[in-house]
Amino acid sequence: MTPANSPADQHADGYVRTTVTDGIGRIEFFHPKSNSLPGVLLRELAATVTRVSQDPAVRVIVLQSGGTGPFCAGASFDELASLTAPEQGQQFFSGFAGVILAMIRAPQFVITRVHGKAAGGAVGLISASDFGMAVRTASAKLSELTVGIGPFVVGPVIEKKLGLASFSQMAVDADWRDAAWCERRGLYARLYDDVAALDAGVDQLAATLARSNPDAMAQMKQVFWAGTEQWDSMLAERATMSGTLALSPFTRNAISAFKGK
Repeated sequence: MTPANSPADQHADGYVRTTVTDGIGRIEFFHPKSNSLPGVLLRELAATVTRVSQDPAVRVIVLQSGGTGPFCAGASFDELASLTAPEQGQQFFSGFAGVILAMIRAPQFVITRVHGKAAGGAVGLISASDFGMAVRTASAKLSELTVGIGPFVVGPVIEKKLGLASFSQMAVDADWRDAAWCERRGLYARLYDDVAALDAGVDQLAATLARSNPDAMAQMKQVFWAGTEQWDSMLAERATMSGTLALSPFTRNAISAFKGK
């Protein structure tokens, strides 16, 4: 196993790490606050996915997060609370767009290992993978409306994966959906009783794909994500919408109340 640790490893507030072995490129992100994602980690994660996808030794990519708590709590509320200008907000939410685009444009299949709860932008990251694998306790929700914004940037990829009806249900009723609900809608492809079983399942599928025809998988990937070629400009516009709403008095009060809990 050859580590290829990124510069984000040096950040006290989180990291992105990669390893490549036997054709499997593993990318792990972590943040001490429930694996929430500040802008620096989003940018590093997007760059890492792109870099790993360009490695000829990588046949399949596994995306996972560190720790034993939530898979990912979505956007960093600390960073949202610190925004002072719409341009800052647009840049922050563009970080999610960057990760999503890197994932769907990677020629390899991306497997996402979901070991815990997923909120907000995390649902977008899982939707951008080609195969989601989760434990049965990995409930998910789109929490954006509760803090005065909407799932604008992650919305297109969630809608493509789950369909409009399921996406709108999650966006309007911003409550937790259990993993069984997520599996029925297609967010998760397989569910496991515990993390050990999840890891065994991820390892088995990744090993199988690493031995499969890379050209066939790349062409399948193009079929899966056909129609997303113009998403760069659309997601940039959506990031502007979120960035502007993040500065509204409603959102600032909601975030302050949430952080005060």
